[in-house]
Amino acid sequence: MRGSDNRDHVLRNKRYRIIGSMGPLALRLSTKRASVLRSVAEDADLRTAEFNKAFVLMQYFGYLRRNPDEAPDTDFAGYNFWLNKLNQFNGNFVQAELVKAFITSAEYRQRFGPLVQ
Repeated sequence: MRGSDNRDHVLRNKRYRIIGSMGPLALRLSTKRASVLRSVAEDADLRTAEFNKAFVLMQYFGYLRRNPDEAPDTDFAGYNFWLNKLNQFNGNFVQAELVKAFITSAEYRQRFGPLVQ
């Protein structure tokens, strides 16, 4: 089983366990929804699966003020490069020099001015 398939399988099983733990249908109404939502939001596997993707995406939004596939890019090659680099460093953005690369990029400097040393 490939990594993403395995992760999907694990998340699907967790989903079924959460639903099963809620009891009879009558008890699954709004009082239980908040606890289910919290269980999903705080799930460590979900965080691991999604955090790095969201972190790289926020660098594009925050520093470059654009989507990863908008000009000057035409696809997600740059996004995938940075996501792979962040994953290689186990999510450690300092060691991956991710933020440094964004704020020293020509695109960032052109938009916000030259780098002051």
